[in-house]
Amino acid sequence: MHVPCPADRPYDRLQALPRGVWLGSLIASAGTPERRLVDTRNWLDALQRGELPPADADFGDPAASAPLREAVGDLGLPGLARATPALAEQVLRTLLWHLDRIVDLQPALSHEAAIQAVADDFRAAWKVQTHGLDDDLALLLGLGDFAHLRWDALQGHLRSRPWAAARRASEWLRQLPALGELVRQLGRSERDVAAPPAPAADPARGPAPPAPLRAIETRLPGAPGEITGVRFSSRLEQMLASEAVMLKHPLLKKLWRARHAEARLLSWDTTAVLTDWRPDPHAATRAPSPPPAPEPLVRGPIILCLDTSGSMRGAPENIAKAVTIAALRAAHEQRRGCLLVAFGGPGEIVEHELGRGADGLDALMALMGQGFDGGTDIQTPIERAIERVHESRWRSADLLVVSDGEFGCVPATLARLDDARERFGLRVQGVLVGDRETMGLLEVCDAIHWVRDWRRYADAAEGGDGRGFSPVHSKSLTALYFPNALSSRAARHQPS
Repeated sequence: MHVPCPADRPYDRLQALPRGVWLGSLIASAGTPERRLVDTRNWLDALQRGELPPADADFGDPAASAPLREAVGDLGLPGLARATPALAEQVLRTLLWHLDRIVDLQPALSHEAAIQAVADDFRAAWKVQTHGLDDDLALLLGLGDFAHLRWDALQGHLRSRPWAAARRASEWLRQLPALGELVRQLGRSERDVAAPPAPAADPARGPAPPAPLRAIETRLPGAPGEITGVRFSSRLEQMLASEAVMLKHPLLKKLWRARHAEARLLSWDTTAVLTDWRPDPHAATRAPSPPPAPEPLVRGPIILCLDTSGSMRGAPENIAKAVTIAALRAAHEQRRGCLLVAFGGPGEIVEHELGRGADGLDALMALMGQGFDGGTDIQTPIERAIERVHESRWRSADLLVVSDGEFGCVPATLARLDDARERFGLRVQGVLVGDRETMGLLEVCDAIHWVRDWRRYADAAEGGDGRGFSPVHSKSLTALYFPNALSSRAARHQPS
């Protein structure tokens, strides 16, 4: 354990403090340096816990600290500073700065009046700073861990145009709970505890297993079947040819009639053999065991393929950005990987890992500030997603495609996609932001989730009126009216 040199005291306590509060804790005129350094640490710890510091943490000047502490509580700053070190440091820096101003206001003001003036200035300044800050911080903390950000960088993000777009996307997401739930279930890393367990075989209720059988032969002499010899009989159908010849002779036909009457015609002797399969009580019974049902898996890494073509501008763009917010929020809450692949025309592909730190926030801000434009080429992003699934980190990921469906894939890419499904269990979900399913979506996706009222998510400047009227009754117009136009892959989806 390091023991500080007596000459370093009390400034050895600076080592435990962030550098941003060093200056204020050293030069503030309230109390003594040792007391200020101790209480600075107490204030930081309490604010980051979301609590108001104790009253005795007064920096050695109880009269001046009490009204400032009261203002901090009235403004709700501890709740805002919870798990946000940059905000906690900023609160403390401004508080120490206002404490230091008390001396400057004297003797023009009395000591009590100077304290009141400083407390009023502190309260007024933070009222402006905290206007709408609680919602912004709630959204920001839901998207990642940004404890490393300084207050000026944090304010820069919160006042930027991309952040305004992110805030609007979060508001749209509140109106799309089904999409939020879909994103939360993506991936294949955990067993789905909400799914009912596979029913165990119940021999009392289920059909009895087939009993072993054995062959029982029954021989019927005289019945049509195998020829076993020659015998006397009166049956014409079994009569030998030598007996039938006598019917053409004028004298021998009388002999034939006599033999027929006495049943002494030479005839074939036949025996029929019947095979009857009957249960064998002495054989061991073996019931066939059904194959085990696959275990339902949920919640794992997410690969988000986002269509940023020109046809997605407006309401579809807002929905796509809302899905991105949902994906990043789910990745942060459950510590899952989230890979964003934004695609447009040929060569227009941007790949970012939406992590929990600054890089993930920068990638999100870049997308939120991006205008959707250009063509549509999903070939490259699908192939890139398949390559990522072969990596160990993304092997249990699901692929989510958000698009209006105006694209297609060549057979080679579809074959690679099927191979990834078979090898790794890859699932491809689609979010259709349009009026009908297209061949591209039908061939690529395992399931398609239709946002039927997508028009309601357009901004007012883009003609949105909040009604979300859809002129079509089904997304499966091609399957309903032109079923022969569907490929075998596309036809697996049931019209809805």
